[in-house]
Amino acid sequence: MRAARLIATIPVRDLDRARAFYLDVLGFEHVGTSEAGVLCGAGDGRILLYPSAGAAPEHTLAGFEVDALEPLIESLKPDGVRFEDYDLPGLRTVDHIACIGPERAAWFRDSEGNILSISEPWRDREAEPDWPGTLGS
Repeated sequence: MRAARLIATIPVRDLDRARAFYLDVLGFEHVGTSEAGVLCGAGDGRILLYPSAGAAPEHTLAGFEVDALEPLIESLKPDGVRFEDYDLPGLRTVDHIACIGPERAAWFRDSEGNILSISEPWRDREAEPDWPGTLGS
């Protein structure tokens, strides 16, 4: 499994609207379309958008590791992407970003209401003692 390519499957109510969001707004590559749905390329992985009449789940369906959160957040806002803010025990966002242990992450919803995340690569807190990443900070 170590060499396997990850494919996330994401349910969507409106396949055309979701296709436009993932390709035009997020900038993923169109790999193909079939009766199963739309396959998008995302880095080394893939995403299958498939038609579903069900409601969007209330948990993160897919996450994407990016080099830097702030510039990406600012670049997506003009396209109508709205980032989630949380103030929960153990999870609090400041300017849409949460620091959780060695990770900084942000969440947003796609055109179908599915929750997606973006995060920076994990940091070594011992090697970078000034990095502010602590649970719920």
